[in-house]
Amino acid sequence: MKSAVSLLRNRLGFARLHAKASSLERFGLEHLRGNPLEQIKSAYNSDFYIPKCRFMQYVRAGDTDKRLGMVSENGSKMIELSGKTCAAPDMLSFIHQKYCMKSLMESAKYMDVEDVKPDLRLLPPIDSPGKIIGVGCNYYDSCNERNIKVPKAPEFFVKFGTSITGALDNIRAHQIAKRIDYGCELAVVIGKKCRHVSRVAAMSCVFGYMIAQDINARDWNVFLGGQTMLGKSLDTFCPLGPIIVHKSHVPDVNNLWIKTIVNGEERQCGNTKNMIFKIDYLIHRLSQFMTLCPGDIILTGTPAGAGAYRNPSSYLKPGDMVESEIQKLGKMRNKVVNPYF
Repeated sequence: MKSAVSLLRNRLGFARLHAKASSLERFGLEHLRGNPLEQIKSAYNSDFYIPKCRFMQYVRAGDTDKRLGMVSENGSKMIELSGKTCAAPDMLSFIHQKYCMKSLMESAKYMDVEDVKPDLRLLPPIDSPGKIIGVGCNYYDSCNERNIKVPKAPEFFVKFGTSITGALDNIRAHQIAKRIDYGCELAVVIGKKCRHVSRVAAMSCVFGYMIAQDINARDWNVFLGGQTMLGKSLDTFCPLGPIIVHKSHVPDVNNLWIKTIVNGEERQCGNTKNMIFKIDYLIHRLSQFMTLCPGDIILTGTPAGAGAYRNPSSYLKPGDMVESEIQKLGKMRNKVVNPYF
């Protein structure tokens, strides 16, 4: 599969706006040449090269300003929205604007389309959400591998914004965590404020979708007193990205395949159709207890194949490469490093 650009060939300071870029060799990623923004799709499809409502946050080389852009499905072409439209320069503010996607796509026909520059620094699609809420054991195959009954109601947990890192950034293997696990999840981004919303109206509250890795310190989550919040909220334990795809480009969110590959070995291969509690129910349920706001993130669970439930168990360690992919949403590559790297 060919791609016109490789974001990995250059610098890797993607996670934080003011972080300095570092060479691939320093991170041991010199063998990677893929584009995390690209999709697996026929190159003969002309729409594959047209920027759509697939939003990314980034910083240009030699700049410190966060920018917002739209990218094509193959990750090679982009349109910068910042300063060229009425769109806000960052994703969270843009969601609050409630911009009309149809009008945006019409305007995009008259905007300059450019190549995604190789020195562009990719940022997390959202870096300061009000809430990150996850749901545990939300796939039938996950219940089967754990030998537990299918839950009658979803069990929620929280992660904090300081755990967010980017699609190409490192996951730090903190010394306080000995059993670090992975779990690729479909992340739902809320598009408007909602409270006591019905299931019928729930999907109207969605802005779009992205990939998340729910990195989890199992020893704190289970073995050391059930400290779920601590085990899931360590710094860098929530890789997000590489983009947010607007819901209009995901016609059937309940039929997307999900994969996690660790060091070249496929560990997870599932499908969102196997969710126990669908997205509309999760939004409905949560909104009975709290107000969901634009930019809030809901992690919808992970399919079977987590390291803790393999035989033997297989936890992440420094040097491991975790690749996450969801159909239509792109891919992430995160290397596990020691905490002082």
